Amino acid sequence: MQAALGIRDKFYVFGTDYNTPDGTCIRDYVHVSDLARAHVMGAEYLYENNSSLLANLGSGSGYSVKEVLDTAQKISEVPFEYGQRRPGDPDMLIADAQRAKEVLGWEPKLGMDKMLTSDLAFRKRLLQADK
Repeated sequence: MQAALGIRDKFYVFGTDYNTPDGTCIRDYVHVSDLARAHVMGAEYLYENNSSLLANLGSGSGYSVKEVLDTAQKISEVPFEYGQRRPGDPDMLIADAQRAKEVLGWEPKLGMDKMLTSDLAFRKRLLQADK
């Protein structure tokens, strides 16, 4: 979204040779509102059970960088460039959020469309505030 707004020159896709369906790496993205909801649920759990809880938060499936870019392109024109794979980048990094689901009943509700549209709106507000 920074590239769409001209804050950055372009969005870089580092590598197209990952062992994934579209060749770009897969990462686990979660909307900040889903994360906030999980933390509220965690605080309620702590209060009700007088016990802390360790749990990963994530979608459990992730999105490829190309899927993120394709979704962003539907929202706004995003200049981008393909580059070389970064050394050490794994094909896929996703969270196992099963414990959060089992204990708290939490799972993310907002998908990539909402993540990107709300991010774009937030960044536009920041740019307006700076004027």
